[in-house]
Amino acid sequence: MVSIIKIANFNVNKYDTKSATVKSFGYKQELIRDMGGFSNFAVSFSIISILTGAVSYYGYGFSQGGPAMMGVGWPLVTLLVLFVAAAMAELTSSIPTSGAIYHWASILGGSTWGWFTGWLNIIGQVTIVAGIDYGCATFASNLIFQNPSKLQFLLTYFVILISHAFLNHMGIDLVSKLNSISAIYHLVGVLLIVIVLTLIGPAHPISYVFTTFSTQTSNSTPYWWAFMIGLLQAQWTLTGYDASAHTSEETITPRVRAPWGVFMSVAISGIFGYLLLVLVTISIKDPTAVANAGNNAFIVAIRQAVGSRFSNFILWLVTVAMWFCGCSSITSSSRMVYAFSRDGGLPFSHFLKRVSPKFHTPAVAIWLVAIIAFLSGISDGVYAVIGTMSVIGLYGSYIIPIFLKLKAKVHGVWTSKNDGPWNLGKWSNLVSFIACLWVIILIIIMILSPTDVQLTSHLLIHYATGKIMLGAIILLTIYFNLYAKHAFKGPKLGSYEKLNKQLTIDRSTKVNVVTNHQQEK
Repeated sequence: MVSIIKIANFNVNKYDTKSATVKSFGYKQELIRDMGGFSNFAVSFSIISILTGAVSYYGYGFSQGGPAMMGVGWPLVTLLVLFVAAAMAELTSSIPTSGAIYHWASILGGSTWGWFTGWLNIIGQVTIVAGIDYGCATFASNLIFQNPSKLQFLLTYFVILISHAFLNHMGIDLVSKLNSISAIYHLVGVLLIVIVLTLIGPAHPISYVFTTFSTQTSNSTPYWWAFMIGLLQAQWTLTGYDASAHTSEETITPRVRAPWGVFMSVAISGIFGYLLLVLVTISIKDPTAVANAGNNAFIVAIRQAVGSRFSNFILWLVTVAMWFCGCSSITSSSRMVYAFSRDGGLPFSHFLKRVSPKFHTPAVAIWLVAIIAFLSGISDGVYAVIGTMSVIGLYGSYIIPIFLKLKAKVHGVWTSKNDGPWNLGKWSNLVSFIACLWVIILIIIMILSPTDVQLTSHLLIHYATGKIMLGAIILLTIYFNLYAKHAFKGPKLGSYEKLNKQLTIDRSTKVNVVTNHQQEK
């Protein structure tokens, strides 16, 4: 992947335009284009948030795969996700819009592909907001109330979501500044924790995270499968980097800065996250207590390492990072809801696409995401389900346009003239193929993961993720065939209409011509 980082040696000023991109689709520029390159990177980096995902799901990963989950699992997932991020960065450079993934799929495969891609992405976007703020509320409520009741937890969760919705409503300029602060805060926060743990002194040698393969799951579960399930920790962390693509319409020089935001947010998060996880893991004194602590595993690990007094400072530092992360996540998810509604892809789209005349933000979409996220976190035992569903939804939406572009390139319909300034050249097809292969494997793992949700005192759903996603797909298919198939026309294509016809019409025409010619023979 080193060669990918060396790719974009071009003049940024050549592509420096504030409105040409969105106008090429035929949309009116309603969102303010005011984000610089660092701010665009920061929104994805803040959503990835190694002080959120790696920390919130630390117990899940540690109980499944043990110390090796941090030493081996994290870099493995990081490497594979970099392939996905690179393939997505190419598409971001070629087609930079607020709809991002949904627009890519519509152009490359037609309105049907676009519609299902949009819905998958929204499922992933909303559940990742829920997962981030759920984790933030878990830490905050434990620090405020020590042993919080469910009501105290839900109140904390509610307040956090309201604060994020309010700030996003107030304007992209404010959120952009918060994202920039968040990126710096995450880097400084990780380094501070690493320095503290290094000075106090690890309890284990560095080899501990490479040679200790253990699991706290059922004895009937083979270690290799427990390890694969535990990859959710790293995989859930390294999601949401499509935010840089979703904020393209608000980014200056989007064809250059937005793809770098997609790719570099993953690369830097992977490096700093690895450093953090290795230091925390080798500082654990009682591994069994950490593995049995569930959602509070990281809290237990830090308190073992540095003592109860100083640990509260570190845990508050982490909680604030989670708060920043949730704020950025609502920015991204609301833009996707706005873009999809702008094209009539959601029920009540005429209402959901409304933009605040004062703040120029998709106000209705922002508050809708916050409300649904809160409702998603009410049931007991729902945290693992939220995580796996967000991974399936987001990565399911990622793979569709990557696959469609790969298919178009193989058939010679997508050529180098369709590439943006950020492209992988001769490595593009290989990178896209590896990205698709990993996402398929990943989705299978997430669907088969043993997640349980306690809906009522008498109703427990086993393997809830697979069942909920299957139910959602069935409902979407019914809704599409009864209504959307006839009413949904897809996004405006503007200057991309010719490419869309080549990919969705000309190809089928060529096939028919060849078939008829063979029959005549």
